[in-house]
Amino acid sequence: MSKQLEIKKVLKTQFPLLAMLSLVGIVSLMIGWGVSSWLSRDTSPESSSPSTHSEILTEFLHANWNDPQGQAIDTHAWGGKTLVINFWASWCPPCVEEMPLLAQLSKSSDVKNVLFIGIGIDSPSNIRQFTENRPVPYPIVVGGLEGSNWAKRWGNTQGALPFTVIISPNGKVVYSKLGKVAESDVQNALAKGSL
Repeated sequence: MSKQLEIKKVLKTQFPLLAMLSLVGIVSLMIGWGVSSWLSRDTSPESSSPSTHSEILTEFLHANWNDPQGQAIDTHAWGGKTLVINFWASWCPPCVEEMPLLAQLSKSSDVKNVLFIGIGIDSPSNIRQFTENRPVPYPIVVGGLEGSNWAKRWGNTQGALPFTVIISPNGKVVYSKLGKVAESDVQNALAKGSL
């Protein structure tokens, strides 16, 4: 009987604490669900109207891009081509691992209609040092934080690297991949993107 009284006493004194913890748990669950819903909403370029694709591409082509040496890049030659844009960083092992494949694909693609572009999400000095040690046959530009924003506009809502997007000449995203790309996927998307 005294044990039952002790249990009742403990429950009576701890009930407010248990109720508070339960309430905090429910509120946390609701906040988590709301944030998850907000983050997973469909704002990818694929869900945008065709005019929006074209507008984003036009803005991209008119953005100020610099090479690793700090020189401005003339992006007018990028227009009218299928663009394979790879967002990468020198500190990202999967980015570095996929670069030889992207270099090979850029050499074997139709240079009149397809252009590979590497946008380094890194400091200019790191990008410069990396490209001096490992040159690639396609343009490498310094993206920095603005490059991350472009990756998000092209559909990389998570902001992770590497991220590759293939854009048709009219601005439509025909392929995007978060993580290392596969050769066959890029080749298939290039065939689709140049239509």
